[in-house]
Amino acid sequence: MALLPVGVLFSLASDSAEIFDTHNLRVLGNTVSLMVLTIIGSVLIGVPLALFTAYVQMPFKRFWLILLAAPLALPSYIGAFAMYFSFGRGGEIENVLGISTPSIDGLWGSALVMSLYTYPFVMMTTRASLLSLDASLINAARTLGVSLYTSLWRVVLPRVATSIAAGALLAALYALSDFGTPAIMGLDTFTRVIFVEYNAFGLSQAAMLSLQLMVIVGLILFIESRISGAKERPGRHLSLWPARWQCNLMLLAAMPILLLAIVLPLAVFTLWLIREGTGGFEFSYAWNSAYASFLAAIVAVILAIPVAQAAIAGKAGRLMERITYFGFGVPGIVMGTALVYVGLQLPYLYQTLGLLVMAYVLRFIPLAVGSVRSTAENLDTGLVKAARVLGASPREAFMRITLPLTLRGMIAGAALVFLEAMRELPATLMLGPTGFETLATYMWRVYEAGYFGRAAVPGLLLVLLSGFGLILMLSGERRAQFTVSEDERS
Repeated sequence: MALLPVGVLFSLASDSAEIFDTHNLRVLGNTVSLMVLTIIGSVLIGVPLALFTAYVQMPFKRFWLILLAAPLALPSYIGAFAMYFSFGRGGEIENVLGISTPSIDGLWGSALVMSLYTYPFVMMTTRASLLSLDASLINAARTLGVSLYTSLWRVVLPRVATSIAAGALLAALYALSDFGTPAIMGLDTFTRVIFVEYNAFGLSQAAMLSLQLMVIVGLILFIESRISGAKERPGRHLSLWPARWQCNLMLLAAMPILLLAIVLPLAVFTLWLIREGTGGFEFSYAWNSAYASFLAAIVAVILAIPVAQAAIAGKAGRLMERITYFGFGVPGIVMGTALVYVGLQLPYLYQTLGLLVMAYVLRFIPLAVGSVRSTAENLDTGLVKAARVLGASPREAFMRITLPLTLRGMIAGAALVFLEAMRELPATLMLGPTGFETLATYMWRVYEAGYFGRAAVPGLLLVLLSGFGLILMLSGERRAQFTVSEDERS
């Protein structure tokens, strides 16, 4: 099932589809330009914040870490929606504050939004690597007369370069696969043009464009797989105690990022809610989102259990696990294009909830597999062996010992799949049953209709759900930090 989209797209693409015409080359240029600008922006924002959160001792450090990582949990189209209708002539900033601002759209607007919502990839991967470095490196450089900032530049950053590159490549993958931001900002990238071709019944051309996009995604994934950071043996952790004015200056530098990425969407959606109320929003849209996402979470976990157990058992299982990750690398718009064709060939599946759930499962099953596997790997194998010695069959040992002890990982994996499916936009637009509106698709409909004030309720609900996703994401780091601190103490 994970390999199904590729085979479908190859069979769907015809010789008549254009590949190297002027329009396609322009789309390719826009897509690559957006990817490059996103990489640059995410690195310029993420690396300084990684140094700040890893090494600087400041009040409420945990709070600032959560706040700076929060954009990672938000779908970027939330930010694009808020910025597009806030800036420029007639925007909300001009209407409310009377301040004229330039428009944010096109390539530079898309790159700004992407950078604001992908820099946490760079910040978190770099920060994890920084926390593993030994402070003696800095101390030795300082003893030799090197200033603090020069030693950070010449000693620390080169040792975490691979982590920076890994985070930057994750940001690049996000930029390649995102549909909502370039569509709202009016930038013709592969994802937007594929959706236009689909709506124009040009499935063959959409499939060809999808294959071209997958080639770029595959190249990025290959580069990412070749990057492996040097393993450090953690020593004494470095802590910097800057002057109060320096700490305040650092916090002040981070404020514009937080204002644009978090405060602005919340303020704009709240303003619209006060001004227009719930508008035409029906809470059945939230129920539709929750229902489809819940079904996808349950199916994903059920399928993830044997894959995770096989991955622990041997090489063949690990290969199966890697294949399931293929769906996570396929952009939602590409998955939607492939499964639309599947639905046309199997009319009983076309525009059904089952096909939509299938798309969610194929896209997000790696989240469930990873969560279940990480929990199962930490189990004490002696428990299962003891059960077998006492006469339990393999099935009984699995049902009574392994399965209950991996329940926590199953719940966490299901929650992650649920949250990602709730926010999925392109696949839901293409595969949802007729009249089946979700929070994400309702926001898209009001954008198309120009009734942007009606996006308040779904926007705020998606922000709230993203907050739960952030808590799940950071809870793992908190457990990891507790383990490290215990090791250091011993």
